[in-house]
Amino acid sequence: MTPGHGAADAAIAHAYDGRAAEYLGAAGTLEQMDERDRTVIARWRDATSGALLDAGCGPGHWTAFLHDGHRTVSGLDLSQALLASARSRFPQVSFERASFRAVPLEDGAVGGILAWYSLIHTPPADIPGVLVEFARVIAPSGSILIGFFDGEAREEFAHAVAPAFFWSADALTSLLDAAGFEVVSHEHRERTPDEISRRAHGHLIARRR
Repeated sequence: MTPGHGAADAAIAHAYDGRAAEYLGAAGTLEQMDERDRTVIARWRDATSGALLDAGCGPGHWTAFLHDGHRTVSGLDLSQALLASARSRFPQVSFERASFRAVPLEDGAVGGILAWYSLIHTPPADIPGVLVEFARVIAPSGSILIGFFDGEAREEFAHAVAPAFFWSADALTSLLDAAGFEVVSHEHRERTPDEISRRAHGHLIARRR
């Protein structure tokens, strides 16, 4: 990891540590998540074999949701404060502090990675390397499910916690293809008034070649 990458990760960790209580109150439980998101993630979970990794697990509610499907699951995040909450609330799940740039797993160790709104703070120039690292730890024919704010790809916006970036299915498809994935489905939807965010939602599923 270069010093620049380390500084970027440290800034994200510091931002979430500083606003952990606020984040937990606004988006820290499964009940606060949109039912359509729960359906998408459950369907992906049940269709994906092998162990699963929740990359950017935050407070761990999605990690526990994956585990509730009787799966071997681990969560990875940068924020010590959010990980402390996750470990306290979900002791049945394994959580680790680590960077997407150096995932602490062997090659092909998992069947799938959930990256649900967890790539949004990564500088766009760094996303190709992160996807290559994700591809390394996913077994052939395994898959990745990515959730993102759908907009002008790579455009920065003022997220409530830390600067973030829009993505699009087309832009991510090109990067995933270069990293050894094939996109098999994607979806865009506008938000409803009762959702946490007002920004358009996107998600895609890609399979490891």
